Amino acid sequence: MTTPQQPRAQWLGRWGFVLAATGSAVGLGNIWKFPYITGEHGGGAFVLIYLACILAVGVPVMMTEIAFGRRGRGSPIDAVRRVVTESGRSSLWSLLGWMAMLAGFMILSFYVVVAGWSFAYLWKAVSGGLAGASVDDMAAIFAANNANPLNLGFWSTLVTLATMLIVGKGVQAGIEKSVRWMMPGLVVMLVILIGYGMFSGGFIDALRFLFVFDAGSLSSDGMLAALGHAFFTLSLASGAILTYGSYLPARASIARTTVTVAIADTLVALMAGLAIFPVIFANGMSPEGGPGLLFMSLPLAFQAMPLGGLFAILFFVMLSMAALTSAISMVEATVSWLVDNKAVSRRTAAWGTGIVLWLVSTLAMLSFNVGADWTLAGRHFFDWLDYLTSRWMMPLGGLGMVLLAGFVLNSATFRDELGLSPRWHALWLFMVRYVSPLGILVIFVDALGIARIEFGAHWPWLAAVLVAISVIGELASPRLRRTLAG
Repeated sequence: MTTPQQPRAQWLGRWGFVLAATGSAVGLGNIWKFPYITGEHGGGAFVLIYLACILAVGVPVMMTEIAFGRRGRGSPIDAVRRVVTESGRSSLWSLLGWMAMLAGFMILSFYVVVAGWSFAYLWKAVSGGLAGASVDDMAAIFAANNANPLNLGFWSTLVTLATMLIVGKGVQAGIEKSVRWMMPGLVVMLVILIGYGMFSGGFIDALRFLFVFDAGSLSSDGMLAALGHAFFTLSLASGAILTYGSYLPARASIARTTVTVAIADTLVALMAGLAIFPVIFANGMSPEGGPGLLFMSLPLAFQAMPLGGLFAILFFVMLSMAALTSAISMVEATVSWLVDNKAVSRRTAAWGTGIVLWLVSTLAMLSFNVGADWTLAGRHFFDWLDYLTSRWMMPLGGLGMVLLAGFVLNSATFRDELGLSPRWHALWLFMVRYVSPLGILVIFVDALGIARIEFGAHWPWLAAVLVAISVIGELASPRLRRTLAG
């Protein structure tokens, strides 16, 4: 195994990584988006397709990133460079690490603004600032929150400070110690909110919305939604998982750890649905997705129910913790690289990164108020950060990682690191060579609107194409490996 010059900090145990990686995966999008698209696209049928996509795309890519991190024991840039050097390949492949680290930083630059909404609404719930008689009233509160740059800037700054304070304390004393109470605390609050929802009068409707198996409503859009969410939900191709993997002890099973994180992420998302939708249905509201559900409809629904004020506080505490655990993971790659390469302390690296993050996130924050007219090609700065990362950098980064692992590196590298039996290793290799790249390409093509992808009843044909690609790929793999390796 490649060993860097400096000893690498490690999680105290496998569960430290599981909690941190699950915290990275469980963000604001999981709380509202996954439950909503589940109900919209067939309930239980969608969940089955989603789980299949997690196994076919999410888990193999995540295993690959963790293996890169642990093998290289460094930031995304350093880890990829060390692993390709070990295999005698070009160090230019480390550009994948640069792209992953940059993507994570860019995502965080607009994510702290969105996370600031959670903290702002927690304060409003505590101070009584969420009083309104209609969704329009709640929409006015939301608009007023964003229209004031000092107000919105204060909350996004608070998220930045909290994130850097935790990351600056280190892997064990900062990140692992914080997620060891935040993630169990988030689950406990979800359980309490689910219990509350069971007596709200809308629990049966929520169960039906989320879990009734309606294969007829599972369209091509639903399948693409499942595929896309399976890739993005696990924080792949953003540097977070690769960096967290670099702290994973050598004795921990990468496969078992990855599956545990994927299951935990899915369970938390479904629990969020069981916490949110009973309250929504009990008040006769629409379960529409997006920020409107969390910051307009749900506060109004809590207001109309017994002890609703208390449970609104509980909900926004949970939401704020989910936002914070994700923010921590997205900045760790940059801090890790600075510590490893610039001879600075972790605290200095964290606060230096925080200053740059604050400047960039301020530009993103201003997109909602004084900079509302500052657009380029019809997009604000906030929108550009989202567009470049989600539609270009993350899919391309994920595709590059699996092609590098599947075709370029020496096969012994990952056989040694993953520690799988020959049969399971062959399955993983098949997935990263053919299934995962094909899935990522579908996400990429659809997200960019290059082509309209219709699955319909064509699954047998798609399966036949996949088999043909795999056979041709195996026959051509020596030449392909030479071409990719340069």
